[in-house]
Amino acid sequence: MHRHPNHESPVLITGAALSPAEEFAARRRRYSLIMSMRIPCLVAAGVLALGFGWTIAAAVLVVVSVPLPWMAVLIANDAPPRKAENIARMGGDRVVEARPVRALEPAVVIDAPSDRTA
Repeated sequence: MHRHPNHESPVLITGAALSPAEEFAARRRRYSLIMSMRIPCLVAAGVLALGFGWTIAAAVLVVVSVPLPWMAVLIANDAPPRKAENIARMGGDRVVEARPVRALEPAVVIDAPSDRTA
């Protein structure tokens, strides 16, 4: 990335998305993080139930840990959201701030009366 002298943040020279390898690595990290919370929940539930006799707290931890694999798969397989951010781009000798694109307004069509008769 190129740094502009008057800007603190780096200036992006492309609006390209993450590479597939980087996106896959991010998905793997999310999946691993969510799945790594399941075993401590189950161990803590066992300690609470067997060590302290807190069966209700242990049951809550077990119930919380049951949907974690399902959630991990859904979150890891979810595509990254499209970014709606202003990206600083180089434009000649100055930095040009990109603006979000507005949706086009619907066009009004006015039909003229027809002179022809069928």
